[in-house]
Amino acid sequence: MFKKILIANRGEIAVRIIRTCKEMGIKTVAVYSEADRDSLHTYLADEAVCIGPPQSGNSYLKIPNILSAAAITGAEAIHPGYGFLAENAEFSEICEESNIKFIGPSPDSIRKMGDKSFAKETMKSVGVPVVPGSDGVVKDVKTAKEVASQIGYPVMLKASAGGGGKGMRIVWEEKEIEKMFQTASSEAEAAFGVPDLYIEKFIENPHHVEIQIMSDRYGNAFHYGERDCSIQRRHQKLIEESPSPLITPEVRQKMCEAALLGVKAVNYEGAGTIEFLVDKYLNFYFIEMNTRIQVEHPVTEMVRNTDLIKQQILVAAGERLDSPPLEPRGHSIEFRINAEDPEHNFRPSPGKIEYLHFPGGFGVRIDSHVYNQYVIPPYYDSLIAKLIVWGTDRKHAIARARRAFEEFAVEGIKTTIPFHQKILENDDFVNGNFDTSFIDKNLNKLMRMS
Repeated sequence: MFKKILIANRGEIAVRIIRTCKEMGIKTVAVYSEADRDSLHTYLADEAVCIGPPQSGNSYLKIPNILSAAAITGAEAIHPGYGFLAENAEFSEICEESNIKFIGPSPDSIRKMGDKSFAKETMKSVGVPVVPGSDGVVKDVKTAKEVASQIGYPVMLKASAGGGGKGMRIVWEEKEIEKMFQTASSEAEAAFGVPDLYIEKFIENPHHVEIQIMSDRYGNAFHYGERDCSIQRRHQKLIEESPSPLITPEVRQKMCEAALLGVKAVNYEGAGTIEFLVDKYLNFYFIEMNTRIQVEHPVTEMVRNTDLIKQQILVAAGERLDSPPLEPRGHSIEFRINAEDPEHNFRPSPGKIEYLHFPGGFGVRIDSHVYNQYVIPPYYDSLIAKLIVWGTDRKHAIARARRAFEEFAVEGIKTTIPFHQKILENDDFVNGNFDTSFIDKNLNKLMRMS
């Protein structure tokens, strides 16, 4: 087992990883930018090393700086969390060459399954249904028009390397495609350093359902069931839950089996997520694989009573996954709390937290890196906390979430807490009658905060 792990990330995921490492008796190294000097992860880790100025490109994305921090602290392994370098094959490769264990898949697996067009072909080859689309990357507007006319509008332009809604645009008719192609390509290059796009048929009003998997180097692979991530705004997930209120046990079994076929096809090692779109007829289509831990992993942990970060570390250290995960129990929902102002088009709201009180009680979990008087910097993602609740069933989990939000107090900045409370009052959400268009359809109603 590793004696010391460096966490190449910031915010709540860095805190999350440090906590598991402490429970496993593993020393930790936090890295931080100048803007994150007072972030909670720098205090909780055994050591903390500054790796550069506030901008991510000069700190959290600066591979030499991170490797130098690992070298001077004697870290044997690096956990990348999510975002930043988590799905960067070059980083994984350099760690390997530097005799530092990258806690994640091999560079080859990241390249294969992190490239959405390759991943799609891999899944097709083992019989998993995929959304109709281009055969790989579409290099120019002319080709994009040809592919779109073949599969029929509307279509979705998507960044080949990356996720989180970056480099993604819906095109409803041909006259829009040139502008949308250029916009999506520029956004993809800015976010991931790669401008490549591919095209898929846009499936209207689906559910977004993903399967959590874990594989070891010996060929053992298990699934941990599904998460429904359909409550989204601009392709950014806001609420995730497990199990999905949509799919049946039969469909669940087929989706989980399909996910395992995919990861075994590329000898995958570590944690990963196979993502599907599910239409109203319960047909499911593979869309992409995330070769990392997800923001929403806690809902799976709550219903499976399993520490997925610990499983990641054990697998990276060469342990076998000899037994399947525990059977699911109850229902869990995660709410992403962002420092944003919902009443002003969700504009970022950095600044000083003048007062903070987290909710508690049975079945309530908070993952966060902020604290009273903490100053939220303006340079990074606006996520400041995740509220995760567990209940014996979905109705119970919703009641617990309402109670928890009543206790949740943040002053000094704007947050999305009132927006989540409105969603919890919405009859369609409560009754499970929603899809990925839920926010768009209900935005005006949800924006009435009073």
